[in-house]
Amino acid sequence: MSEPVQPQRNAELLGVYLNDHLASATGGIELVCRMIGVHRGSRWEGPLQQLLDELRDEKTSLLATARALGVPVRQYKQLGVWLAEKVTRVKLNGRLLSRSPLSDLVEFEFLASGVRAKRSGFETLRIVAEVDDRLDKAELDRLIDQAHRQYEWLTDARRDVAADVFGGRAQAAERTGGH
Repeated sequence: MSEPVQPQRNAELLGVYLNDHLASATGGIELVCRMIGVHRGSRWEGPLQQLLDELRDEKTSLLATARALGVPVRQYKQLGVWLAEKVTRVKLNGRLLSRSPLSDLVEFEFLASGVRAKRSGFETLRIVAEVDDRLDKAELDRLIDQAHRQYEWLTDARRDVAADVFGGRAQAAERTGGH
């Protein structure tokens, strides 16, 4: 027996939720752009560039979703996150004048956490798509799958970076039950 489909509620909160995810997308794009600059010529540049392209595509999809739902985009939220990303660049990671290797680890960890939250956001929108045919179920399924692949890659990457920074083996953190 399947669970009953709940009727749609709280449309105004969905607008807030969607704008929060759009703002987060802006921050993620800014962070990945910076990381590409830091990792130019390294093994991370190509995968980060692919991630950037996908993040931009996802933001475009979120904007289309907002239009389809008639949700006004709150630019001030995106600007606030953009500014916050710039401010985080001045925080200290044990070094005053140069970039710390810890910065790489913190950035990969933050990005992995953000992608996991983004995937949850796409899953939430997919749930709403059951009761709102203005949402594209196939597109949301694609975005969920893409976010899952991104998270898998970022999990492996942050483990590699952790081993590079502190020593050890990245594979030591793997578990058979998933990441």
